[in-house]
Amino acid sequence: MALSGSRDACPMVKSILLLDSEGKRVAVKYYSDDWPTNNAKLAFEKSLFTKTMKPNARTEAEITMFDNYIVIYKFIQDLHFFVTGGDDENELILASVLQGFFDSVSLLLSTVDKREALENLDLIFLCLDEIVEKGFLCSGLVLPVTPSYVPYCES
Repeated sequence: MALSGSRDACPMVKSILLLDSEGKRVAVKYYSDDWPTNNAKLAFEKSLFTKTMKPNARTEAEITMFDNYIVIYKFIQDLHFFVTGGDDENELILASVLQGFFDSVSLLLSTVDKREALENLDLIFLCLDEIVEKGFLCSGLVLPVTPSYVPYCES
């Protein structure tokens, strides 16, 4: 059975964003054509960052609706993690994608901060590629990408 015919059975992620404390890109992946140009993507990132910026940001994941998208986000040190999905997506699945991405980054980096993330962008993009492919989840469960994945990619 082809996946393209069963869209309802397969949750889709629209984008995964990792921004710094100023709202600038650290690592981003877009899986939809909802933002056709780079300027549209940058404008979305800036307005999303502005909407979710809180002086007393918590480390637990939060959820909001923004421009008809469900956004799950989490702030850790000077990094802001975002996962977006359509307004009809399951929030729990999007939250598990965010948690899987965050857990993977936490396992692979010695500290979760902007400097360390920029020095290890290859590992961050590896995490993104292992979790989501063309907007579809790569497995039924979103589990952290552990260091055991790294040797397979280096060979």
